[in-house]
Amino acid sequence: MKILLTLLFSWTSLVVYSQNKKTHSDNEALNFKALFNTTMQSGVSCYRIPAMITAPNGDLVAAIDERVPSCGDLKLSKDINIVIRRSADNGESWTEIEIVVDYPLGISASDPSMIVDNLTGTIFMFFNFMDLDNEKDIYYLKVTKSIDNGKTWSSPVDITSQISKPEWHNDFKFITSGRGIQTTNGKLLHTLVDLKSGLHLFASDNHGESWYLIDTPIIPGDESKIIELADGTWMINSRVNGKGHRFVHTSTDEGATWVSKPDFTLIDPGCNASIIRYTSIEEGADKNRILFSNAKMKDERSNMTIRISYDEGKSWTDGKTIYAGSSAYSSMSILSNGDIGLFFEKDNYQDNVFVRLTLEWLTDGNDTYQKPQPE
Repeated sequence: MKILLTLLFSWTSLVVYSQNKKTHSDNEALNFKALFNTTMQSGVSCYRIPAMITAPNGDLVAAIDERVPSCGDLKLSKDINIVIRRSADNGESWTEIEIVVDYPLGISASDPSMIVDNLTGTIFMFFNFMDLDNEKDIYYLKVTKSIDNGKTWSSPVDITSQISKPEWHNDFKFITSGRGIQTTNGKLLHTLVDLKSGLHLFASDNHGESWYLIDTPIIPGDESKIIELADGTWMINSRVNGKGHRFVHTSTDEGATWVSKPDFTLIDPGCNASIIRYTSIEEGADKNRILFSNAKMKDERSNMTIRISYDEGKSWTDGKTIYAGSSAYSSMSILSNGDIGLFFEKDNYQDNVFVRLTLEWLTDGNDTYQKPQPE
């Protein structure tokens, strides 16, 4: 009996040790790189609203609000700039902070989002604009573009009249921060919100030469993201405040009609999230995979988590916690080597960090990335 107890104790100790070692290793595997915080630039109150894409040449472009006099949103701050950092080595190192949009004091730009046109190599960056000295509370919608993988950017163009309605002039309206998509047929597609009329889509069929509103209101929905499913269906994943979960909207007729339903499995405190296509069988991958990141809590912005869907958004894994502490807006992108990049707000908006993950780490070894093999 004494020998049996000794063996049992030893086995239990080994299991506990292995579990602790695994947890320790998981934590060690994450290398959070601070991309934007107030220690990097004097006079800045905070950096908020992260957005990230992978440029056509494989570089990463991370964009964010640089909020100078206060951390207030667009209508509350007379000096918000859009700034970026770029990485040419999958997030190992980054350029210094670079200014993309900086208007004179009294005029602000906020909420960056990007779309990559993979057919032309152009990156479009959208933002919301306000002249607080002359047109307080009037929102305009603008875009700038880069044809050299984010190194330089064009003068911004006002597209408000193209993607909104005249009767919305005085409304609280905004293009959703983060990213839009290019569909398999080449259409550029993004989300915008008019708080009076609902969530909408806008698009371009000519590689950003012009833009148009898809005038079918989608309710409920605040900040939202769109992806294209394997069968061509458009799926929007939406923030809805006060519910404790996400809402999902699908359209099989390019936005003419929508089916909307709550997704109670996607717990959410009312916060911007990120959803992206990871792999596609159609493009030569072994499986269809969609990734979703958010603060996985019902009533507070914490517990940054990434979840995976293997059935085109019908169900989701429980996910893996990336950071258990305070965390809010997030943006994901697929790196040139197949790793997953996550850029998110951390520690009560005091830091904005990048972390690189593998599919193997994310699934505890149950799934691994295989480079797509196009036919």
